[in-house]
Amino acid sequence: MNGDNDIIGLAQTGTGKTAAFGLPVLQRIDVEIEKPQALIIAPTRELCLQIAGDLADYSKYINDLRVLPVYGGSSIESQIKMLRRGVHIVVATPGRLLDLIKRNTVNMECVRTVILDEADEMLNMGFIDDINEILTHVPADRKMLLFSATMPTEIEAIAKKYMNSPDEIVVGSRNEGAENVRHIYYMVHARDKYLALKRVADFCPSIYGIIFCRTRRETQEIADWLISDGYNADSLHGDLSQAQRDLVMKKFREHNIQLLVATDVAARGIDVDDLTHVINYGLPDDIATYTHRSGRTGRAGKTGVSVSIVHMREKGKIRDIEKRIGKDFERHEVPAPKDIISKQLFNLADRLEKVSVDEEQISTYLPGIKKKLEWLDSEDLLKRVLSLEANRLLEYYKDARVLDAPENEKKGRKEKGEKKGGNRSLEDKDRRVGEEGYERLYINCGKADGFFAPNLIELINQNIHGQRVDIGRIDLLSGYSLFDIRKGDAHRVVSALKGADFFGKRLYCEIAVADKDYASENKGKAVKKRDRHAAADDDFAPRKKSRRERREERFGGKKETKGRGRKKDKKSEKPEFHGNYDKFKKRKD
Repeated sequence: MNGDNDIIGLAQTGTGKTAAFGLPVLQRIDVEIEKPQALIIAPTRELCLQIAGDLADYSKYINDLRVLPVYGGSSIESQIKMLRRGVHIVVATPGRLLDLIKRNTVNMECVRTVILDEADEMLNMGFIDDINEILTHVPADRKMLLFSATMPTEIEAIAKKYMNSPDEIVVGSRNEGAENVRHIYYMVHARDKYLALKRVADFCPSIYGIIFCRTRRETQEIADWLISDGYNADSLHGDLSQAQRDLVMKKFREHNIQLLVATDVAARGIDVDDLTHVINYGLPDDIATYTHRSGRTGRAGKTGVSVSIVHMREKGKIRDIEKRIGKDFERHEVPAPKDIISKQLFNLADRLEKVSVDEEQISTYLPGIKKKLEWLDSEDLLKRVLSLEANRLLEYYKDARVLDAPENEKKGRKEKGEKKGGNRSLEDKDRRVGEEGYERLYINCGKADGFFAPNLIELINQNIHGQRVDIGRIDLLSGYSLFDIRKGDAHRVVSALKGADFFGKRLYCEIAVADKDYASENKGKAVKKRDRHAAADDDFAPRKKSRRERREERFGGKKETKGRGRKKDKKSEKPEFHGNYDKFKKRKD
């Protein structure tokens, strides 16, 4: 409170940084001076609101002390009115604060304390120029504090430039992971990441967590898929309006949402003490970002789990993160259907045990229900109650395959005899049996028709309604294509694609037949079509000669030598021309 030096505070999320700077700041405020005396800068609106809310709680018994959160997305007029009435602490995002400074509506002459919270994230978000400009409007003798979970070299440079002989206070070790968090990962193929995510969620019926994605688009996409598959989920990212973000966060804090799918930036400031899981839908490029993600759980002395769903190419990142945070990752197998169903049924039994029964209210309805079900004994009744929960899972996980990628699987290496570029053999592409848990389907469209994997996925999405279809391996051949569909969805896809249209071509789809020669069938159709067009054109114009025929006609059946329209005489070494003399002379000139 009274030292001359500035302070750098490094500690994991959830260890109390807000209280560490908030309580001393409140003690330094003189409520008689109705001007901003402390300025706290945070990278996001959510964190800004979180800090302001905490300070309001801490100052409950300090009469007349006012804290104002200042951030974009809300009415700037109401913020200006509050500033004119007089506030003591301003908690702001850099952009909105600069806007108010340019309007001359915030007076900084009495600011004695400046705090940069989540400084590394402000650096990542490109706020360094804004911070520079803001600090030019603050008195030079202010006390400055910088708080962060990690300390990259860029932050050290900021501290050296703007801070006065800062004291460094570190809880634990620099860049260390949270102590109460287990780190586990599942290794799957890239195409199976969403399926693995659903299994993790199903295996933890009481899950309450955040799923981190890399981009806004991926965030919205994963949230939409989860909602359509019946999960209690929603998204949080920068494309949402402030009102939408506030509503999502309100529902999440009230546990009306179990799974919040978010970007790293939007999740800053989510202060929820009882998160059970943080799920990384792919690892971030920056290791410090992983530290922030995992720090969302295991807060306030509670335990948490950080789950990473990764593919083979991300294996190296796991090792890098282990070295940085000083903790080992546990590799787990993706939950098997049998284990998931068992866990769900035990959860149902637990809920039945703990449900509160209002004897007075329920007794009114009990006789009629008892009479309706009196023909069932206790075991039959129990089976039916459990089946209400289990039937959906049993149907969904029927014929489900193993998702784990083999530990020793080699990626990107060509097998013996494989063509350059890693292309699969024709025999492998033309196989008629799907992978485990999948059915192999045939469709009468291939690369010769301009038909590729995105076209197939788009056709399936357009023609199939209801539950999302899981697509496996796709093999494109010249006149047709073969692809894998989860067994439970195969007949839906066949029915939906029969008679569909692809740029004027009528499509036909069926379950692939082992002894059918699709190549000959489609080649014959292509030849007939070509001959029909050729016959139709014979009456109007001669067939266009091939390049080879034109070359042979031009050079008298001799092989063309290097050079256009001329060849060298070996004896004279003088140029010789064939064809149009004017063109030859022009080219020579």
